[in-house]
Amino acid sequence: MKVLLLFDLFRRTTDSFATPEALRAEDKKTEADLFEVLVRLGHEPGAAGVYDEIRPLFDQIESFKPDVVLNTCESFLSDRAHEPNIPALLELLGVKYTGAGPDALMLCKDKALAKKLLTFHSVRVAHFLVSPRDRPLRSFRKLKFPVFVKPVNEESSDGISKASFAKTEAEALERSRFVHEQFAGDALIEEYVDGRELTVGVLGNARLTILPPQELFFGDLKEGQPEDPAAPRFLTAKAKWDDKYRKKWGIRNGPAAPLPTGLEDKLARTARRVYRVLHIRGLGRIDVRLTPEGEIVVMEANPNPSLGKADDFALAAARSGIEYDELIKQVLANAVRSG
Repeated sequence: MKVLLLFDLFRRTTDSFATPEALRAEDKKTEADLFEVLVRLGHEPGAAGVYDEIRPLFDQIESFKPDVVLNTCESFLSDRAHEPNIPALLELLGVKYTGAGPDALMLCKDKALAKKLLTFHSVRVAHFLVSPRDRPLRSFRKLKFPVFVKPVNEESSDGISKASFAKTEAEALERSRFVHEQFAGDALIEEYVDGRELTVGVLGNARLTILPPQELFFGDLKEGQPEDPAAPRFLTAKAKWDDKYRKKWGIRNGPAAPLPTGLEDKLARTARRVYRVLHIRGLGRIDVRLTPEGEIVVMEANPNPSLGKADDFALAAARSGIEYDELIKQVLANAVRSG
């Protein structure tokens, strides 16, 4: 089968991406992993990077004639708002592709709209308000403090720092102004949910496979050791991407620590519901907080999570008995079936 590996670039380049080494040189480690798997699975792989021109993609699809596109593209011209346009374009061209369609990407990208839909379908989310950029809210009195302030439409923890955690209305208003100015968009203000941070991977279209939950750990306090007030307790951009910072504070991802009886089944039911409500297909990751009382609060849904072999999704799949090559095989099969 001809498989075109499609990804986004951070700059314009004319380099060829015909080998895994060329992809790693462009800092495309996940795509290099995927290219190697495609070869091992016996497929004929091609690779295409897009930055600010679509015409070369048209030309490559026309010349390569892929049976399916393995889509890892998240932006165009470094703007994530264009992520839904890539699968929409592929649909217009009649090309099958992996992962979510434009509808799911648009719904999940607008975190406030996604929360409204989930609330309508009786899925618990944190109480929230939206402060529009063109008509900023002057009061958040309907919410209980502390709250968490972040951009409505950003991803990968962009716009999230320690200042996102606001203990007072004055702090929340200041952070909202920052979001309006720095990200030229609306601000989401939601009640802070204390508890464990879990993620649940979902694989499939009509029939779904729920992967074992992963957990984000923020260091391990020894018995009797006081908690450092400077220690992070939520995933900022720095806590997600800065390896030195993660090491300093003992931040790590891994299999979820033991859960209360019946909780894993409840997590699976919640993940299925969120996946269906938001029209996700192919693969997705549902992020939740587990409160000290054992309640599940959905924070957000992420279509098309990273498929790097060292990333949470692949590691969770391996724990369920789906090794990396088999995972990619299933992702491709789901794309072919959904076309």
